[in-house]
Amino acid sequence: MFADRAKIYLKSGKGGDGHVSFRREKYVPDGGPAGGDGGKGGSVIFEVDKGMTTLSDYRFNKHFRAEDGENGGKRRCHGKDGEDIVLKVPEGTVIKDEESGKVLLDMSGENQRVVFLEGGRGGLGNMHYATSTMQAPKYAKPGQPAKELCVCLELKSIADVGLVGFPNVGKSTLLSVVSNAKPKIANYHFTTLQPNLGVVDLEGSGGFVIADIPGLVEGASEGVGLGLDFLRHIERTRILVHVVDAASVEGRDPVEDIYRINDELKKYKADVANKPQIIAANKLDACEDREAVLKRLKDEFEPQGYEVFPISAATREGVKELIYHLAGMLKDYPRETVVFEPEMSLEFGGLYSDEPYEVSYDEKTGEYVVEGPRIEKMLGYTNLESEKGFLFFQNFLKDNGILKKLEEMGINDGDTVRIYGFSFDYYK
Repeated sequence: MFADRAKIYLKSGKGGDGHVSFRREKYVPDGGPAGGDGGKGGSVIFEVDKGMTTLSDYRFNKHFRAEDGENGGKRRCHGKDGEDIVLKVPEGTVIKDEESGKVLLDMSGENQRVVFLEGGRGGLGNMHYATSTMQAPKYAKPGQPAKELCVCLELKSIADVGLVGFPNVGKSTLLSVVSNAKPKIANYHFTTLQPNLGVVDLEGSGGFVIADIPGLVEGASEGVGLGLDFLRHIERTRILVHVVDAASVEGRDPVEDIYRINDELKKYKADVANKPQIIAANKLDACEDREAVLKRLKDEFEPQGYEVFPISAATREGVKELIYHLAGMLKDYPRETVVFEPEMSLEFGGLYSDEPYEVSYDEKTGEYVVEGPRIEKMLGYTNLESEKGFLFFQNFLKDNGILKKLEEMGINDGDTVRIYGFSFDYYK
């Protein structure tokens, strides 16, 4: 079975605790602190594997944990760092937060290997806390906690050309004769159960990737049948080829079919329906009056900007012309990898959304004060001096309802907000 979705649980490694100990050599009766640092926890890493085409590795194995860092030891011994865990996924895999459905990471474009959940930092041993006034500190810092998260993996195939159309119109046959793909082909009255990708190699022209998007049905955009499972594979294609049964072998009206499928694409996402399209009028070898059928299709759709190509995938008639035309079109539509932007920060990702925070007004200083475990941990994982970090900080305040709370308390432009060691002027 084709697997293009999976739900998995991830947990990075906890940082090892710092150690408290003192030197006890024979001739050093009052030895100083010698507690070692804890090791760093292992991270959860996603990596693109070009050889993978499905998420089947995650159908049964759903829990993934990186190794904890070792605690520090005596005699300044540093704890061992925890082992990272590397999860390999096909290119085009989108990782979403299970609870909110927001995009966390898209393994496409430059995202070939990404540290997703950073392991906790190891705690410092007591040797770091000796001062002139406290020469025997009995305190060491604990390691940072692990991060854990449930995520959904969704595979959105990366192809230059997508074949769309109702079931049993000949998409799989067309894919098999123009590429190296070997889809299962039969006269089924139900749809192919998986997208098939193939590479088209052309002499004197660069090759391209073509995908047979499984047959859609009415209501697909609303989740009828397997519609939503397959519509996502269209999002990254540059050109759509609408394959229709011009011979009406099963009594289907090709003109009506095109309108129905395009209507489903519009309902799903407007930008998907607006992709460049051409129409492949298939099964012409079985047409009784092919000229009348082609004239009807051309009269209906060419004024709308859709070119109609007469083909027969079974006899290969017109297939070469169609493929070279697609290669020419692709030159006019440069490959721009669609990478879905994160909707939640990878640094924080709502991992502590259940922890409390408090917003109050300090009348002595005339400042609004925001504090609590959730805020403190957010600041610990965010670099406010970077543009990206500060943008995440602003989104964090908005997404967690902090800005709304401040506005309910009557904050005005220019008022000061204090968050632990940071102070900011508020402007709406």
